[in-house]
Amino acid sequence: MAQVNLNIDDLKGFVNHVITNNRFLQEQGKPAVAIEVVGESGIGKTSTVVELAKENNLNFVKLNLAQIEELGDLVGFPVRQFQMYKEKTIKKVDDLNYTTAQRTAAAGDLAKMTGTVTKKVGQWVDELAVSEYLKNGYKMTGKNRMSYAAPEWIADKKEGGILLLDDWNRADVRFIQAVMELIDRQTYISWSLPKDWHIILTANPDNGDYMVNSIDSAQKTRYITANLKFDVNVWGRWAEEAGIDTRCINFLLLHPELVTQETNARSITTFFNAISSFDSFEDNLSMVQMIGEGSVGDAFASMFTTFINNKLDKLVTPKDLLTHENESYILGELRGCIGKDDAYRADIASTLATRLGNYAVVYSKENTITQKLTDRLIALCTKDYFTNDLKYLIVRTIFNGNKQKFNKMMMNPEIIKMTMK
Repeated sequence: MAQVNLNIDDLKGFVNHVITNNRFLQEQGKPAVAIEVVGESGIGKTSTVVELAKENNLNFVKLNLAQIEELGDLVGFPVRQFQMYKEKTIKKVDDLNYTTAQRTAAAGDLAKMTGTVTKKVGQWVDELAVSEYLKNGYKMTGKNRMSYAAPEWIADKKEGGILLLDDWNRADVRFIQAVMELIDRQTYISWSLPKDWHIILTANPDNGDYMVNSIDSAQKTRYITANLKFDVNVWGRWAEEAGIDTRCINFLLLHPELVTQETNARSITTFFNAISSFDSFEDNLSMVQMIGEGSVGDAFASMFTTFINNKLDKLVTPKDLLTHENESYILGELRGCIGKDDAYRADIASTLATRLGNYAVVYSKENTITQKLTDRLIALCTKDYFTNDLKYLIVRTIFNGNKQKFNKMMMNPEIIKMTMK
């Protein structure tokens, strides 16, 4: 079946468009479009949807269908309803509301439009509420039906929200069929989702590596599928914002190939967090190795040990590159890390350039960008520490991340040339 491959940034833009388009459809009385996000475990499917709900100021409900045992927890429980009515006296149109001309034109028909009339006002009442309605003068028509009460998770929700059905293809077939009913019209028999609600499904790939139920072609045509892929550059920006250990960010940017189905982004983050309290990885190498073997496996742990042995955990940090008081010293440290001419380490230079751009954007959110910091960035982006493509990467990252805070930097003639490319 058709699907599009996206990273997390792409996915956010994709979902935001669908939300906007769903509002357009609902204004025309058409059903909203649901989205399925397929991806390996631990890649960030659920956390991305949570962020989207917050960014759009939408209500959020998450149901893990693989963990729900009662179908009623998803669709509500059946309830017997009885049709009841109450006789109500309704006043006809009052002739005082008519103008003289209208009364003259109506002549004898006007009398038919005045006075009162008795009408039966009816509604369907849940079985448990019948006795209360009888006390208030309602009568039974003799008709009854089986209906469904709205489930607890939606009963008190207002307009505007995201319903996340997590791990939906791991659920029992009964739940999958019920989800299809919801996707079709955002309605389940007798209750509906409020206006401006959007259904997002998350799923693991049906490739034999996961215990999932296959979804047939007829079902797949009812929603749009996006295949979420790991992108180390997107992860690097997230890691900078999340405060992941700076040494660990360097390692994964240098070795993105180590991210696999078994060693996914979630398990890697767990490993990094578990060792971040060590001031020196070298002095705690055996413990780092043990923690690594227990969280990310032998191969990953061994590569990380090699990284430490090669002193790559001691690379200059983006914080120091940007804010260290002694510019000559810190630029010398940068030169020592990336080398020059035949000794130039393109992989380390690329990693540090990526880190610098991301860190500068994160730093600017809570701090003032002084002229001193601006001059430091201009020096790093115009001198020969980085290749031209890496200089452009830094400038583009900063420009896209917080153009307003770095406007002075963007006035430099050499920087202007880069942005015009």
